[in-house]
Amino acid sequence: MIRTLTETDCRSAIARGEFDPSIIASAPMVAVVLTQSWCPQWRFMQGYLRDADKKLNETMGKRTDIYVLEYDKESWYEEFLAFKEDTLGNREVPYIRYYREGRLVGETNFISSQGFISRLTT
Repeated sequence: MIRTLTETDCRSAIARGEFDPSIIASAPMVAVVLTQSWCPQWRFMQGYLRDADKKLNETMGKRTDIYVLEYDKESWYEEFLAFKEDTLGNREVPYIRYYREGRLVGETNFISSQGFISRLTT
Protein backbone atom coordinates (compact mmCIF):
# COMPACT_ATOMS: atom_id res chain seq x y z
CA MET A 1 0.00 0.00 0.00
CA ILE A 2 1.28 3.46 -0.87
CA ARG A 3 0.60 6.17 1.69
CA THR A 4 1.54 9.81 2.10
CA LEU A 5 3.34 10.80 5.28
CA THR A 6 1.43 13.41 7.27
CA GLU A 7 2.73 16.48 9.04
CA THR A 8 2.13 14.69 12.35
CA ASP A 9 4.18 11.70 11.14
CA CYS A 10 7.03 13.97 10.12
CA ARG A 11 7.02 16.20 13.18
CA SER A 12 7.13 13.06 15.33
CA ALA A 13 10.12 11.80 13.32
CA ILE A 14 11.89 15.13 13.76
CA ALA A 15 11.32 14.98 17.53
CA ARG A 16 12.31 11.30 17.85
CA GLY A 17 15.11 11.22 15.28
CA GLU A 18 13.37 8.36 13.45
CA PHE A 19 9.94 7.55 12.08
CA ASP A 20 7.42 6.09 14.50
CA PRO A 21 7.10 2.30 14.82
CA SER A 22 3.52 2.65 13.55
CA ILE A 23 5.12 3.57 10.21
CA ILE A 24 8.35 1.59 10.03
CA ALA A 25 6.73 -1.59 11.38
CA SER A 26 3.32 -1.19 9.69
CA ALA A 27 4.16 -4.18 7.46
CA PRO A 28 6.96 -6.74 7.43
CA MET A 29 8.69 -4.65 4.74
CA VAL A 30 8.46 -0.86 4.54
CA ALA A 31 9.98 1.77 2.26
CA VAL A 32 9.97 5.47 3.17
CA VAL A 33 10.58 7.73 0.16
CA LEU A 34 11.59 11.31 0.97
CA THR A 35 11.81 13.58 -2.04
CA GLN A 36 11.04 16.90 -3.66
CA SER A 37 8.39 17.23 -6.36
CA TRP A 38 10.69 18.81 -8.96
CA CYS A 39 13.24 15.98 -8.95
CA PRO A 40 13.44 14.16 -12.34
CA GLN A 41 14.60 10.92 -10.70
CA TRP A 42 11.57 11.05 -8.41
CA ARG A 43 9.28 11.49 -11.40
CA PHE A 44 10.81 8.35 -12.90
CA MET A 45 10.31 6.45 -9.63
CA GLN A 46 6.74 7.72 -9.38
CA GLY A 47 6.11 6.06 -12.72
CA TYR A 48 6.91 2.59 -11.40
CA LEU A 49 5.90 2.81 -7.74
CA ARG A 50 2.29 1.61 -8.18
CA ASP A 51 3.41 -1.35 -10.28
CA ALA A 52 6.15 -2.21 -7.78
CA ASP A 53 3.63 -2.02 -4.94
CA LYS A 54 1.24 -4.30 -6.82
CA LYS A 55 4.00 -6.77 -7.67
CA LEU A 56 5.25 -6.89 -4.07
CA ASN A 57 1.84 -7.20 -2.43
CA GLU A 58 -0.22 -9.17 -4.96
CA THR A 59 2.06 -11.09 -7.29
CA MET A 60 4.86 -11.94 -4.85
CA GLY A 61 2.65 -12.08 -1.76
CA LYS A 62 5.03 -9.85 0.21
CA ARG A 63 3.18 -7.55 2.59
CA THR A 64 4.82 -4.18 1.97
CA ASP A 65 3.93 -0.59 2.82
CA ILE A 66 5.43 2.36 0.95
CA TYR A 67 5.33 5.84 2.47
CA VAL A 68 6.04 8.93 0.39
CA LEU A 69 6.70 12.58 1.22
CA GLU A 70 7.30 15.41 -1.25
CA TYR A 71 8.52 17.74 1.46
CA ASP A 72 9.14 20.79 -0.74
CA LYS A 73 5.35 21.21 -0.91
CA GLU A 74 5.01 21.55 2.86
CA SER A 75 4.97 24.76 4.93
CA TRP A 76 7.42 23.04 7.31
CA TYR A 77 9.88 22.31 4.47
CA GLU A 78 12.95 23.95 6.07
CA GLU A 79 12.51 22.06 9.34
CA PHE A 80 12.08 18.73 7.58
CA LEU A 81 14.98 19.38 5.20
CA ALA A 82 17.28 20.00 8.19
CA PHE A 83 16.07 16.73 9.78
CA LYS A 84 16.65 14.75 6.58
CA GLU A 85 20.07 16.23 5.90
CA ASP A 86 21.46 16.59 9.43
CA THR A 87 19.76 13.84 11.44
CA LEU A 88 19.28 11.22 8.73
CA GLY A 89 22.48 12.30 7.00
CA ASN A 90 21.30 12.39 3.39
CA ARG A 91 21.44 15.45 1.14
CA GLU A 92 20.13 13.89 -2.10
CA VAL A 93 16.67 13.23 -3.52
CA PRO A 94 14.96 10.95 -3.74
CA TYR A 95 16.12 9.35 -0.49
CA ILE A 96 14.69 5.92 0.35
CA ARG A 97 14.90 4.17 3.71
CA TYR A 98 14.11 0.43 3.84
CA TYR A 99 12.81 -1.29 6.97
CA ARG A 100 12.26 -4.94 7.76
CA GLU A 101 10.23 -5.80 10.86
CA GLY A 102 10.68 -2.20 12.04
CA ARG A 103 14.48 -2.11 11.69
CA LEU A 104 16.39 0.00 9.19
CA VAL A 105 18.07 -2.41 6.77
CA GLY A 106 19.16 -0.12 3.95
CA GLU A 107 19.19 3.29 2.33
CA THR A 108 19.44 4.38 -1.29
CA ASN A 109 18.88 7.37 -3.45
CA PHE A 110 17.51 7.00 -6.96
CA ILE A 111 16.98 3.33 -7.78
CA SER A 112 15.41 1.32 -10.61
CA SER A 113 12.19 -0.63 -10.17
CA GLN A 114 14.07 -3.94 -10.01
CA GLY A 115 16.49 -2.54 -7.44
CA PHE A 116 13.64 -1.15 -5.35
CA ILE A 117 11.81 -4.50 -5.33
CA SER A 118 15.04 -6.34 -4.59
CA ARG A 119 15.77 -4.12 -1.58
CA LEU A 120 12.38 -5.06 -0.14
CA THR A 121 12.59 -8.79 -0.79
CA THR A 122 16.17 -9.82 0.01
